[in-house]
Amino acid sequence: MTEQASTAAPDPSEAATGDTGAIDLRSWAAGADGLPDQRDVPDACAPQRRARQGGLRRWAMQGADTAGSRQGYHGASAERTHHWLRVMCLTGVDYFSSLGYQPAIAAIAAGFISPVATLVLVALTLFGALPVYRRVASESFRGEGSIAMLERLLPWWAGKLFVLVLLGFAGTAFIITITLSAADAAAHAVENPLMPAALHSANLPITLLLIVLLGAVFLRGFQEAIGIAVVLVAVFLVLNAVVIVNSFILVADDPALLSGWGAAMLRQGGGSPIGVIALALVVFPQLALGLSGFETGVTVIPQIHGGGETPQGKPLRRIAGAKKLLTTAAITMSVFLLTSSFVTTLLIPQREFQPGGGANGRALAYLAHEHLGPVFGTAYDVSTIAILWFAGASAMAGLLNIVPRYLPRYGMAPAWARAIRPLVIVFTVIAILVTFVFRASVDEQNGAYATGVLALISSAAVAVTLSARRKRQWKRTAFFALVALILLYTLVVNVVERPDGIRIALLFVLGILVVSLASRVRRSFEIRATSVTFDETALAFLREAEDFGEIHLVANEPDARDAAEYTVKAKEERRDSNIPGRASIIFLEVEKTDSSDFEEDLVVRGIVRHGFRVLEVASGNVPNTIAIVLLQIRNLTGVVPHVYFEWTEGNPVSNMFRFLVSGEGEVAPVTREVLRETEPDVRRRPMVHVS
Repeated sequence: MTEQASTAAPDPSEAATGDTGAIDLRSWAAGADGLPDQRDVPDACAPQRRARQGGLRRWAMQGADTAGSRQGYHGASAERTHHWLRVMCLTGVDYFSSLGYQPAIAAIAAGFISPVATLVLVALTLFGALPVYRRVASESFRGEGSIAMLERLLPWWAGKLFVLVLLGFAGTAFIITITLSAADAAAHAVENPLMPAALHSANLPITLLLIVLLGAVFLRGFQEAIGIAVVLVAVFLVLNAVVIVNSFILVADDPALLSGWGAAMLRQGGGSPIGVIALALVVFPQLALGLSGFETGVTVIPQIHGGGETPQGKPLRRIAGAKKLLTTAAITMSVFLLTSSFVTTLLIPQREFQPGGGANGRALAYLAHEHLGPVFGTAYDVSTIAILWFAGASAMAGLLNIVPRYLPRYGMAPAWARAIRPLVIVFTVIAILVTFVFRASVDEQNGAYATGVLALISSAAVAVTLSARRKRQWKRTAFFALVALILLYTLVVNVVERPDGIRIALLFVLGILVVSLASRVRRSFEIRATSVTFDETALAFLREAEDFGEIHLVANEPDARDAAEYTVKAKEERRDSNIPGRASIIFLEVEKTDSSDFEEDLVVRGIVRHGFRVLEVASGNVPNTIAIVLLQIRNLTGVVPHVYFEWTEGNPVSNMFRFLVSGEGEVAPVTREVLRETEPDVRRRPMVHVS
């Protein structure tokens, strides 16, 4: 039985939009007078986005990244690199800006024990998270972060699904960074004494305005991020240093403050130093926002000056700069966390930290206004608002960097997910919805933020533990495993005490899983390969077949690969499919690899096996690979090839499920469907025969 192609060609516009992965093959050049050089043939897998795209669509898709490598300002490559100290400010706008709200959150969580709990957090930062991320920088130096390490360590679908879960937590951390930073910026604005009285309760509209403004800036194009970040970080840290130094002077001038704090801390700890330490160990997970900058720190690595590459392409100078960046940022933040927690606890009444209090979400700003006057206080507010807004920009850039890097490559996102502008609109809308849900409250959002941050850092610790174990570095394996356990404990405690955070994070995870899997199913019949290359032997086979004016390929699932297998297969196909006796046949075999991969670079190798010519290609997906190989053969030779299959045994429904999961199943019908969707011209579509 022969399955003929449908005579009804689809609308040609469908093949030009790129929405379904369809390619307008009629625009491809085919060599009619001989086999052209492969370099002269347009890539059969490159989407031809043109024609019939409206002005809005062209604007939205402008600058779409087909490689998933240059989104945001921390992509896998950078047009211009910088000294690591300047690049540190990119992560600093996220990391250091948390000083705007961290001391107040620490005071609410730990009360008078806040400085001791912060000391525990600092110890975890310097002796736990920092060593973990220094290793991540060494092994994931292209800006992929710790998620890419786990992707490499966990193959097949398990790795992909785990990455999707981590992307959900990363999305939680980045989106809440945008909304939390905007909410805290609004809090600093409305509490400023120069703000009109009518706006003193306008937290929500001001927060929404900042988020919309952030989205508008990214829609227009965000440039010179490093230059802006350097200025904002420098000014912000200097102003914070002034506030903290002045506060220490005030504490030194009034010894009663220190003794009163010591007595209050002991009362809270049950009257003993051991009780204080125990309570600090219990509450410090609620201060986990102070760990927020590490994942951002490794995504900016490509922006650092490189050089000193090893033969394996490892940029030693860039990695060294990244480690200096991480270490300097961690030490700087640790100093500010400890000192700010100390002075705010001693100088600000506990009631002011509560919702509605003057120090809620803005403890250092409270000290600036209270002890340095309204002019300096206003300058501090302006600086804080600016860096908090830019922290949202850093988070948006992180989302634009991480989503196109994974989801389109997995086939788990629409084609428009490679373009910045549609993603900016989606993320802005999500941020607006989250802001409404939390009513622009800083206190209500920190649980979700901490959950996302801790999940990412814990996964990084697990990744470096697995990496050290694989390299048989047993002492480092034990150390990183201990750090991973501590971080996982911190995550669990945070989830138990603030379950709203995990609920929000799981909503992000569920959303990504549903959208990703639905997209993967929807894109099942797309051409997936990013390139197809034939070796010299394969090209020689095609030249020989082209001389007859016909190309007949027999799809063969390799088994024993002995002479009997090929002899019997050739005889059966000639008989059942009526292949002309004068025609020579070429076997086409797909050697299965990881079926969870979506985009692949295919290499077709020619092999003579027991006197039979065989084209062999490694791929995770059989029918889509056969389809693109047929199309590229057509392009190279100018001859429309014929391919011959046997019907697949088993239930069609279960076979289709096998295709979606393992890339096999109903090979013949799916191959034909991929060809039909890809090539609308029936006369140029490779012929599929099934017997």
